[in-house]
Amino acid sequence: MARITFEEVTKLYPGADKPAVDAVSFEVKASSEGSTICMLLGTSGSGKTTLLRMVNRLIEPTSGRILLDGQNILQENVIALRRRIGYVIQQVGLFPHMNIAENIRITAEIAGWSKQRMSERVDELLNLVGLEPAIYRKRFPRQISGGQQQRVGLARALAADPDILLMDEPFGALDAITRERLQNELRRIASTMHKTILFVTHDVEEAFKLGSQIAIMSEGKLMQLGSPIELLAYPANDFVAKLVGADNILRQLQYLPAATALETGSYNNGDHGTDVPRCPASETLLHAMLTLIQTNSSALAVYNDETQELEGYITLASINREVTRAQSNETARQETRI
Repeated sequence: MARITFEEVTKLYPGADKPAVDAVSFEVKASSEGSTICMLLGTSGSGKTTLLRMVNRLIEPTSGRILLDGQNILQENVIALRRRIGYVIQQVGLFPHMNIAENIRITAEIAGWSKQRMSERVDELLNLVGLEPAIYRKRFPRQISGGQQQRVGLARALAADPDILLMDEPFGALDAITRERLQNELRRIASTMHKTILFVTHDVEEAFKLGSQIAIMSEGKLMQLGSPIELLAYPANDFVAKLVGADNILRQLQYLPAATALETGSYNNGDHGTDVPRCPASETLLHAMLTLIQTNSSALAVYNDETQELEGYITLASINREVTRAQSNETARQETRI
């Protein structure tokens, strides 16, 4: 996977009184398993799309450096750079006079792949994005739905097997049901590949669902970089807290892991019998709470996801304690600000 590093990156358009992107610095971390998905989250005009487009030099930075695996992109040939990077946009941009197979293989064709290799790649990618090759290969864009077109757009971006995938609000124009399906599809696909994915969104739920790393932007500046858990538990400022819903109990239950609410002290399963349901440490507090209610159990045994070692026990009381603690921290933070 490629490593993307932003060093004091700034973009000031001619005639503008302030930068669209203002001295942004952070690194997109690589993952040891699957793909890394870094979400650029912010309101309209926050600079997230400008930052994204500077990675493949559709927009040139005014100052600062963007490094791909330590190499300054401004020192690379722009055509060669873009061949290393897949790009998916909301409008998809399929060529209407080309069938689906032709649309997908065009980037591989530009890269000089053989016809045999391109044909195999088309079928491989159609299967990957959930479209049966025998059915969709010869169809034209006008003959498929918007959601299917977006799948083809993703397949085309992956055709030449790029290290980096840039996605600019690709699901923003879709209905809620199709959008959720494609989010799930992207998560599945990302788990099978080793790509660095930079994904622009203004939707907090989408950012939390897809992102292992989230960069929050406002007025061109980086407000905070962190995981969904870090943003919820430790928002850097009022803007971040309000945007992610740090005071939203349901969101905390949806995203905080069960391991944050372990019982303390001398609690053990002997207090509640030996038949205690199991729960992975990474499972959400919401799932743990529902399991406790549905099984009518007094506790869940929390096990480490990798080692399967017992980490402790979780109860409705400990979940309530953790949520209350998070709420108290947020209240204290607001009072300190006042």
